[in-house]
Amino acid sequence: MNESTQVHGSSGPPVLLLPGGHVSCRGFYPGYPEALVADPGARVILHDRPGTGVSPVPGTLADASEDLHALVGRLGMGPVVVVGQSLGGDVALHFARDFPDDVAGLVLLDPMPCGDVELASTIEGMHARTTRAVRLPLVRWLLRRRMRSVIERAIENTGLRGPYADAARANADIDVRELSRAIEGLTARAADLDESDLPRGVPAAIVSADHEPGRIGDSARAVHARIAEALGVPVTRWPGTSHGLHLERPEQTIEVIRAVVRESASRA
Repeated sequence: MNESTQVHGSSGPPVLLLPGGHVSCRGFYPGYPEALVADPGARVILHDRPGTGVSPVPGTLADASEDLHALVGRLGMGPVVVVGQSLGGDVALHFARDFPDDVAGLVLLDPMPCGDVELASTIEGMHARTTRAVRLPLVRWLLRRRMRSVIERAIENTGLRGPYADAARANADIDVRELSRAIEGLTARAADLDESDLPRGVPAAIVSADHEPGRIGDSARAVHARIAEALGVPVTRWPGTSHGLHLERPEQTIEVIRAVVRESASRA
């Protein structure tokens, strides 16, 4: 192992957890490794791809599938059930397309943007503009202050406590410049995804947040429905959940992962 990769558990079906954005997987899924090692007896891989988290290796979003393929081969633990939230869901989906023999199952937690060029362009452009703005120290301070306020309000509204609240608070201190670098090429990546190339029949689950109507919310719903149809599974939507549903509904999310792990194990 190295500082960007950890494995919990010594035997059982392998589960690879991928975080959203550019942050480290450590602490992103609080309690998940322990829960999945206990039931269904999985080996849980935490991995920060190059250019993200604590990885000392530079890398880009375009390199993600190759990196995961190399990781699975290096660990000798494939095929794996891949769990990804937000951008991690997009990475997981591309990995399944590029290296289907490495993937035993997929759990996509409010994945974005998964082939929607307009949505990807909106996200990539928004982060690029923010990166230019935060070159000014005052703007950087104001943005961080606003993010902390938004997250504290969300924590209060959703009733997050303990490590789940801590994981949410960690998002207030992200470096938007690093995030922008980590998602460079998102639009081109979305244009390259053809749903017909996805491995239909692989055990999978897509959990969608309860997005409010609007441009981004409507696009997210459409993306999730299209990907679910391509994979041949329904979309699960939990009322009242936000993009951080893995923190708001941890027990339910873990049960979704367990179900996909069990199904994939039964087919092995």
